[in-house]
Amino acid sequence: MAVLKVYDLKKAEVGTIEVADEIFAAEVNPNLFYEVVKMQLANRRQGTHSTKRRGELSYSTIKLFRQKGTGRSRKGSRNSPTLRGGGSAFGPKPRDYSYRVPRTVRRGALISALSLRCQESNLIVVSDFELGEIKTKGLAGVLDKLGAAKPLIVDDGNEKLTKSARNIPGVDVLPTAGLNVYDILNHSELIMTRSAVEKVEGALKR
Repeated sequence: MAVLKVYDLKKAEVGTIEVADEIFAAEVNPNLFYEVVKMQLANRRQGTHSTKRRGELSYSTIKLFRQKGTGRSRKGSRNSPTLRGGGSAFGPKPRDYSYRVPRTVRRGALISALSLRCQESNLIVVSDFELGEIKTKGLAGVLDKLGAAKPLIVDDGNEKLTKSARNIPGVDVLPTAGLNVYDILNHSELIMTRSAVEKVEGALKR
């Protein structure tokens, strides 16, 4: 069992917590990062891009010019894709880009991300994240004491924390159920409360 230090919001050590090696000290597999992050970014795509085909345009159906004698190819429709302003021949249409990789791959990637932050000493465990009031300046001071400039903070049901972090660029707050590989890798530091660590460990244990 790995042992992590637990701090208060002033970066004073208040205890330790034992965590499973299989989750917080596992071998890091970058290949899993690629597969899961690619899936997450694909699932975020709206897929609303659209172009008009020739049948969706509304132009006059009059023949553009006479059939013979002009020396040009014979154009029969203003909607032709070969003309400027004509329809698109193979343009994009709305589609769904989402897909899912196997559950074991998603689990392995999340474990690798947590282990990576532990190996880098960029996982900070706090006893709790109780703020006195909803105040951006107060949270900024706490993060400065913790030595985390733009962290990902994981805590459940903490409205004061969520609202205080809204106006700090680069700082995000997630519940334990929303913890994901992309956001962990997108932030240089990861701050978790003791209860969040226990919940994540319980969810990832086999």
